[in-house]
Amino acid sequence: MSDRSRPDPASAFPVQRRAADSVGALPGGRVVAVLGPTNTGKTYLAMERMLAHGSGMMGFPLRLLARENYDKVVRAKGAGQVALVTGEEKIIPPGARYWICTVESMPLDHVAQFLAVDEIQLAADPERGHIFTDRLLHARGTEETMFLGSDTIKPLLQKLIPKAEFVSRPRFSSLTYSGHKKLTKLPPRAAVVAFSAADVYGLAELLRRTRGGTAVVLGALSPRTRNAQVQLYQEGAVDYLVATDAIGMGLNMDVDHVAFARLSKFDGQQPRRLRAPEVAQIAGRAGRHLTDGTFGTTDEAPPLDPELIDAVENHKFETLKTLMWRNVDLDFRSPQALLRALEERPPSPVLIRAREADDHLALQALAQDADLMRLANNPLAVRLLWEVCQIPDFRKVLSDAHTRLLSQIFKYLRDGPAGTLPLDWVAAQVARLDRGEGDIDTLVSRIAHIRTWTYISHRPGWLDDAVHWQERTRAIEDRLSDALHERLTQRFVDKRSAGLVKRLSDGRDLMGAVDRDGRVLVEGHPVGRLHGVAFQLDADVPAADAKAITTAARRALGDVINQRVRALEAAPDAAITLDGGGS
Repeated sequence: MSDRSRPDPASAFPVQRRAADSVGALPGGRVVAVLGPTNTGKTYLAMERMLAHGSGMMGFPLRLLARENYDKVVRAKGAGQVALVTGEEKIIPPGARYWICTVESMPLDHVAQFLAVDEIQLAADPERGHIFTDRLLHARGTEETMFLGSDTIKPLLQKLIPKAEFVSRPRFSSLTYSGHKKLTKLPPRAAVVAFSAADVYGLAELLRRTRGGTAVVLGALSPRTRNAQVQLYQEGAVDYLVATDAIGMGLNMDVDHVAFARLSKFDGQQPRRLRAPEVAQIAGRAGRHLTDGTFGTTDEAPPLDPELIDAVENHKFETLKTLMWRNVDLDFRSPQALLRALEERPPSPVLIRAREADDHLALQALAQDADLMRLANNPLAVRLLWEVCQIPDFRKVLSDAHTRLLSQIFKYLRDGPAGTLPLDWVAAQVARLDRGEGDIDTLVSRIAHIRTWTYISHRPGWLDDAVHWQERTRAIEDRLSDALHERLTQRFVDKRSAGLVKRLSDGRDLMGAVDRDGRVLVEGHPVGRLHGVAFQLDADVPAADAKAITTAARRALGDVINQRVRALEAAPDAAITLDGGGS
């Protein structure tokens, strides 16, 4: 097995540290926790602090946010000074001084004067929390370290990092509860929140019929598709956004009102009611900077309890009691030793062992294959096996198909003649995903598959001509993402209705015209025909849109109809005839 299978410094692997170091006293400069609700400028402050140092690193909870902030730092410092490191993308110029990463991908052996982790309260999250806890305990800048997040984590930070300084940030604008509203009565610039794809699609369909259309944001969408959908909303092509809690983690949009259509979510194990801090995190997307926002409920969600309303409006929440933890002092002598290390107990009573993550579950599944385990017969092979187990299944189902893929990859890397993945096999796997036809669910599935291959292409030493495969998989993801954006827009946006409804709600004058054949155009959109002074709506207008479009047509054609009425009044009797029906 080639040394190329050893982990690279910028991988998603945590650097191995001794458990004795895990409760706090690390070398480095001052540690500052900047805490407060959404819309307090925490991230902006951290970016300013980082750029004031000669070098820095920031970890973000989403690839989308990492990319957005990478672009900002590039504009400030130049592309040659900035690295981007995520599971699926690595841009590392020689001598880069500022590293923008997802939290999972922060290269902790890289020395930087400044280091920050965003949304540090996610250390309590059952799925990803152990990663954030690891960064909290072990990631430091040589001169300054900053943790950003909700003040619900403050008591635990005080226990785990006694020397930390605390800065409280008030929200720039107010957030006010506005009660329950029917979906059809929501104000413009509203985001509707649900927690399953089925609910999101159903709500989006209703808004298409009644409000002309909506953008859609789900965690399953690729960053490119999410950006395109958000841009559709930001540019005003639609006035509504239907989303899962994917919008709660720092997506910057001009939302005036957040409406919860559901108040429970599936947490990976069972459905449960939203907790008050989660409601606040999502509702806090309403209002930007000094613009106030409102939140409420709609559709099947009942009005919120007064206690919950008070907590969200005044940001008063119960503090966190424990954080998730997983051992990072791993033992690679055998697969069984590695499993035992992953099940170690935490070193502090405020830390609890995280439930098995996907990589841990994958290792457990592969450990049942005796033939595979015979290949994992030395520390380097076990380390490689652990790397393979960390390949994400972006479909989030950890199916037998994904486990078989991991098994095949490990066998090729461990025992193949070249110690790399066979190019013809990789080409066949990737080629079957390069198809843009299909419905929304089909495209979402293909994007999830190709993102897994994009991740594989960035593993050092796994592929010959890795740059080619990185470019190839990224190009396929981009094409699939564009196709998905097109399908979402086709399904959930009626451009004719959306444009007319928006102009009606804004009170703006509408431009209308009638061509020689009597066809009626409003703002350039054909909507029906004018027979004399009677307007007839086109048959292809959905029933739910008929009232709004008829109103738009009559408003736009007011002058034309008045001219025809005056012409009729002024016409001589001889010019007027009646047909057999009296018309």
